[in-house]
Amino acid sequence: MAIPGNLLSPTTESVDPNTSGWTTKLNCTISKGGGGRNGDGCLLVKSVAAGETQVRTVSSYVITAGVVYEAFADASGATVPERIGIRWLSASGTEISITWSLVTMTASATWHRICVAGAAPGGATQAQVLLSTMTPAAPNVINYFENVYLGLPIRTTGNLFGFGTESTEIDASGWTSEVNATISRQVPVASWAADWYWAGGHTLAVTATATGNAAAITVDRPTITPGVEYLAYAYLQPPTLSSVAWIELRFYDSNGNQIHTSRATLAPPGTGFYRQLLSAVAPAAAATCGIAAGLDGAAAGQVLRLETVVVRALIPLVAGTVIPYANSSFEQSTGGWTVTSGPATLARSTPWGAAGYAGNYALAVTSATAATSTVGSPPAPVTEGVNWRAQVITRQGAGAWTTVTVRVHWYDASSASLGTSTGTAYAVPAGSWYLLTTDAIAPAGSVQAAVEVAAVASAAASVMYVDAVALWQVLPLTAVEAVPGDGYVRLTLRELPADYLISVYRVTADGKRTAVRGSNGLIVQQPLTSDLMVLEDHEAPLGVQVTYRIELYSAPGVLAATRSSEAVTLVLDDINTVWLKDPGNPQRACKVMVAKAPDWQRPIEQAQFVVRGRRNKVILSGRRQGLEGDLAIWTRSDAEREALHLLLDSGNTLLWQAVPGMGVADMYVSVAQVTEARISPLAQEQWRAWTLPLVEQDMPVTTGINGPAGRTWQDVVTEFATCADLLDVYATSEDLLLDRRTG
Repeated sequence: MAIPGNLLSPTTESVDPNTSGWTTKLNCTISKGGGGRNGDGCLLVKSVAAGETQVRTVSSYVITAGVVYEAFADASGATVPERIGIRWLSASGTEISITWSLVTMTASATWHRICVAGAAPGGATQAQVLLSTMTPAAPNVINYFENVYLGLPIRTTGNLFGFGTESTEIDASGWTSEVNATISRQVPVASWAADWYWAGGHTLAVTATATGNAAAITVDRPTITPGVEYLAYAYLQPPTLSSVAWIELRFYDSNGNQIHTSRATLAPPGTGFYRQLLSAVAPAAAATCGIAAGLDGAAAGQVLRLETVVVRALIPLVAGTVIPYANSSFEQSTGGWTVTSGPATLARSTPWGAAGYAGNYALAVTSATAATSTVGSPPAPVTEGVNWRAQVITRQGAGAWTTVTVRVHWYDASSASLGTSTGTAYAVPAGSWYLLTTDAIAPAGSVQAAVEVAAVASAAASVMYVDAVALWQVLPLTAVEAVPGDGYVRLTLRELPADYLISVYRVTADGKRTAVRGSNGLIVQQPLTSDLMVLEDHEAPLGVQVTYRIELYSAPGVLAATRSSEAVTLVLDDINTVWLKDPGNPQRACKVMVAKAPDWQRPIEQAQFVVRGRRNKVILSGRRQGLEGDLAIWTRSDAEREALHLLLDSGNTLLWQAVPGMGVADMYVSVAQVTEARISPLAQEQWRAWTLPLVEQDMPVTTGINGPAGRTWQDVVTEFATCADLLDVYATSEDLLLDRRTG
């Protein structure tokens, strides 16, 4: 699959089907190798003589001076290490300079990532990717490269840190030593998935200066919002299996004073890279945040490496849950859970990755004897009189558990117990993770609630893992709402099962089903990425009652469940107006006034033959084609006129919608040459008369809805210091929305 945003062609990126995107630059020959991961092909680089080898892209790619660009590749070489560079060229093709990565610390035959990033120097208008192997001692030394990228930096969406602090691909200026440490950048041999583009290349190396605790901290202090829960993580590589490596999320007030710290300690299963998560709610006085990382009890010279450092607003495990992530995911501790009865003991599972459904750890509930134990979460705020749903995901780890009951314990404003719900009992077989839920209405006076798990161990030394705990107010699983002002229906789907596939259909009264469009085209057995989905159906018909059918699949073609929504009708207040929409760009939709509906034609291809001696011609006909005609409309303001130009500029297939009873059904159309005429000689007159030649089209099937893909204003604020900085990067507000940058 092509890397998103890559300036390189798919052939140059993946070296499939050939090496035509590459050429030699220094001391080597190239050919196509096998065994790649982004397609089978890879670039085989063989040295001609002793000394450094270099290859480059055949093409030069247009860039903008002053803008930061990133290049990365996957490399393999058992004899000599390698590096990657960006070669900056002037408009005449003259080399201005090269931004090189550091050299990989050792040679390795396993696929590993190399990466570099830097700002294009003044005068640069083009760039090439350079791949280099370092000083082979003889000819015929072979290195392999594939999965090559050149483009804007790929950063974690929503990260409060900028690309430089997140990745250290540019430098280590986002970090400083806090105690007993020096910081630098290193490129260890690290294997990442071919389609994981957020890590690899340079890492931050925190080196202990002397024996003792060592730590580094971010200089970057992004702004945060008090009361918001934040998730932080980084990939940590400890120097030894016994190392005490940790990461902290710190909050500071407006004067820069540290006012809160949350720490998570890595329990490494080895000395590779492991993602350690932690979370915290920003306290009332918090203004900024930062990340610290370090080693406790380090030996002099020991190195802790960090990769992909992120802080972002937390996306909850379940939409609407009132239990904080730290109390539900157990990534940093036992989450404040307690044993309310029975012999059980609680601990965070260990090591990293041994047990975990959401994240890399779980709560380990251990019963030394065959007995019943009850464990509970810290209380969380609830509202009385409404229905609440508790969820836990459990797995047997050792021994045997016969029954697991999930229930809710209610508390009043003084933290006095109001009793527990009846709960729901489950038999939990060994082997898999099981999702257990229970519903209960909060009694009068309840302001807090805790999730409780009562489990019966039927054998000594039994272990049960608990993870992904949630408690949320039960809202409709499926809700619909018409938004007539913008011409669409909003469909909200809740409590969707993870890792399932989903299909969404719009159903009219006659039973006709039409797939609803999403970001990846029509939503037919597409994978779910969240338990909450909010869809805007901009192709819903006007004035026609529709419902929505949702189908959930546990595997391709295996239907597991269905849902149906209530009926909804999208209205159009003024019958003299129509909607013109671009299905892939609903933000461009225009509502215009109709001057005259088309007089339709339906052309047909025919061949006529005159047969000697016969009265009638012989006519051979093709199939009669769709409707064609001219739609006459008015725009009533300069804003409407500009919006219509934007809609028509792309030349995409459009959707024309009018209210029922006008003799025109919803129709997908292609618009030919457009006429825009003034309706009077007055220069200040804003009304325009348009003639749109329409040709009926089929519904676009593969077209997806363009959108920011999770990008928010926080990402804009992180990357750009002022609004003025945006003017040189984005030509229009739509370009800002879709992150389409000039150059």
